[in-house]
Amino acid sequence: MIMTYTAIQSLSILRDDFAQLDRSGIVRFIQSCQEEDGSFSTTPGAEDSDLRMSYCAFAISSMLDDWSGVDLPRALAFVKHCRTYEGGYGQAPHCEAQGGTTYCALACLALVPREKMPKQFLLSSPERAKTIRWLLQNQNLAGGFSGRTGKEPDACYCFWCGASLEILGVNILVNTDALASFIGRCQYKFGGIAKALGEHPGQPRVTRVRPPLITLAADPYHTYLASAAIAINPPNSGDPSWTLQPLDTLINASVATATWAREHVPARKP
Repeated sequence: MIMTYTAIQSLSILRDDFAQLDRSGIVRFIQSCQEEDGSFSTTPGAEDSDLRMSYCAFAISSMLDDWSGVDLPRALAFVKHCRTYEGGYGQAPHCEAQGGTTYCALACLALVPREKMPKQFLLSSPERAKTIRWLLQNQNLAGGFSGRTGKEPDACYCFWCGASLEILGVNILVNTDALASFIGRCQYKFGGIAKALGEHPGQPRVTRVRPPLITLAADPYHTYLASAAIAINPPNSGDPSWTLQPLDTLINASVATATWAREHVPARKP
């Protein structure tokens, strides 16, 4: 499921005309990945269904402009069951709320066409307020966002939480100057953005497990998501070095790429 989503995104970036896209096959694939509880697995029959795959299924259906592969009432019920007492969403029911899966849940709700959305799955005003409060309190004094309550800030969650607030229409409440300062301090002088302060691309990090494992402290994942966070919530300083292409938050691509996808991925009408 994730690979299908990223493949369509990649082809959109390359401005493919999607003449060879098997649209009906993708719809059947999505349908075959939906589980009894409404969630979606990575492949049919796989035992790894969670909100990430739900987001991919919803995003693909939105780009195809074809929701026939999704049983929406069951899919939305699963999203609702992933909501926690804090106002965020866990990866699955009864899991701890995380910034990434909260983004997935909110994007799912926003991607569904208004005429197809059952009213019982819309966020109530108290639910919306609780979600906003939880997201905002995750912005640390250092300026970055943490993904879970009480955790250290992480560059990738600057996107997941910031994008969630943008979906809810309240990203004006983000301290954008502090956010840019945090991401700026995560940069490495030779390029790339690390996960957190003091970690640089290519810098070995020794874990505490026995035997210790040496891992890389940063990767393109954090560089991309940190950049996407700035595209959504640029600082107020007016510094042109922070100017990036506007981002379509729901599809998680530049507005130009998302527009291309929405124009070329759906089947051409006769």
